[in-house]
Amino acid sequence: MRIALISFHSCPVAKLGEKDTGGMNVYVLQLAMKLGMIGHQVDVYTRTHDTSDPEVINLGVGARVVHLDAGDVDEKKQELLTHTMEFVSKITAYSEKYDLKYDLIHSHYWLSGHIGRILSSHWGSCHVATFHTLAETKLRARAGEIEPPLRAMIEKEVMDTAHGILVLTQMEVKDIRTLYGIEESKMSVIPAGVDTQLFRPRNKHLSRATVGLPQDKEIVLYVGRVEPIKGLDILLESISIVRSTRDVNLVIVGGSLDGDRELEALKSRSKELGIENDVIFTGSIGQSDVSFYYSSADVFALPSHYESFGLAALEAMACGIPIVASRVGGIPSFVKDGTAGYLIPWRCPEPFANRMEMILANNDLKAVMGRAAREIAVSMDWNKTAFHVSALYRGVMSEYMELAAI
Repeated sequence: MRIALISFHSCPVAKLGEKDTGGMNVYVLQLAMKLGMIGHQVDVYTRTHDTSDPEVINLGVGARVVHLDAGDVDEKKQELLTHTMEFVSKITAYSEKYDLKYDLIHSHYWLSGHIGRILSSHWGSCHVATFHTLAETKLRARAGEIEPPLRAMIEKEVMDTAHGILVLTQMEVKDIRTLYGIEESKMSVIPAGVDTQLFRPRNKHLSRATVGLPQDKEIVLYVGRVEPIKGLDILLESISIVRSTRDVNLVIVGGSLDGDRELEALKSRSKELGIENDVIFTGSIGQSDVSFYYSSADVFALPSHYESFGLAALEAMACGIPIVASRVGGIPSFVKDGTAGYLIPWRCPEPFANRMEMILANNDLKAVMGRAAREIAVSMDWNKTAFHVSALYRGVMSEYMELAAI
């Protein structure tokens, strides 16, 4: 099949931890590459995020990223809806220029879903939608969350018109059914995968030397976007508690070191808590370096108020690192409480600190949990995910063609 993956607002080859880049970027990148490797032709359409980007970046056999201009490169995500029709026009012009015809469109996130819905009608192609996060779920997850007024309405329109909805967890099925009124039969659950070759257990001392982390400290690690819904304020308070009994550093991978308002707020909070010398902010980094950070850690922490899946936790598990994470969204689908780490049902620092201390203080527990984490991750390799997604595509196309023939 020739497949168009739409990732409008965020480029899959951008640095991880930058604004609007995270697990979804990894998902789109890995899915495109693996689908290409099993014989599909995959074009990932995304807006230009850097003026130095080439129009086309080859990802490997059968897969590439196509950058198209739509709005200023520095445009805020909240403003991008006004540029979706421009992006549709750019995609159709590009496809006509090179005589590209797509059997199926797979959109990622609500903005891309809006674009995918229009392209599906224009091309007469199947449309599979994956949302990664949902407005109605986010608004219920944390007080103070703000979403564009049209987002939930557009999500519902995309769900109604898409030929299939690919979700990552059974929890997402429940949310879409109860909050948007969509029949469960329209949804297929296929968990995200993990690159178990890139993310694998490595020597801790060599990993720390590679990325310049201290050898003589225990390390708690966070990897991801720096924004309020990730609960990093809770993590800082947790570390201040743990720091009273253990010689620990918190390493936060993500965000921009150049004037990121959220990151600056975290720095200020760490000073208020008296732990500014115990917190290391790395900013955003390339994915090939992330594995060394994971392998440098003793514990991976993810105190989010909401996670549609929580791919960074799965990557840490693939590196053999125990997890302490919120019991929210898709995280419980692969982090087994008491086996690969601990799940915390409360959004307050004390239980996070308690579980982190338990792992840090017991090397045998840490080793057992690390081995269990790696075993779970190996069972979720990206090759398996791509195979199941490919089968879903074929099923959706078959139903679409049957209906078209009636």
